[in-house]
Amino acid sequence: MPASKQRQPWPMKWIVVVIVAVLVPYTYLTLHFRKPGPAFEPYHDLQDRANTLRLLSAGFQRVSLGAARPVDPARTTGAATLPAPGGVPSALRSTLVQSPLLPSEIISVAAAPSTSSGAPYSIYVTCALPDNKQQLSGAELYVRGDEIWITPNFEKLTGGLLARSRETPVLLTVPAGALKPGRYQLTLLGQRSSRAWTLQVH
Repeated sequence: MPASKQRQPWPMKWIVVVIVAVLVPYTYLTLHFRKPGPAFEPYHDLQDRANTLRLLSAGFQRVSLGAARPVDPARTTGAATLPAPGGVPSALRSTLVQSPLLPSEIISVAAAPSTSSGAPYSIYVTCALPDNKQQLSGAELYVRGDEIWITPNFEKLTGGLLARSRETPVLLTVPAGALKPGRYQLTLLGQRSSRAWTLQVH
């Protein structure tokens, strides 16, 4: 019985050719047809979509606010702000899928008492963070009728970094055109204490 021939492995050069022949078109197609923007995060994106639908059905409008640091609140002639109860109001809490994380307390707010609907509106805030492992990254503004509630957003510091202080000043900016003309009662929400003031939009 003749000895069976042993199968010889492919030469390395052909393996390299096959890899290159597959990778080059794949890379081109991926880069050419990939959608711009962040990747789809199923849990976060579906939760955000559910939040949006519930807010709309409850008559809320939501606006995302940018945050900047450091800030100089002395530049703004401030509206008179008053202490307000801490926590998320029941009308908003019952609508949101998940209750937002709030700062421990709102220490101070400096914001103009009036603005134009076509101009951005600046809110200078100093708040106490829940801990020094997070920093304020922005805020969500919720409008219903003549009431506005603002809930700050936080992001975790990575790589073992810690915030230097749990009291942080930040500038929140309401985009131009986000508020219609009218008189509003604004409340910036904190866990233990909030701050409220009146804003006239022309």
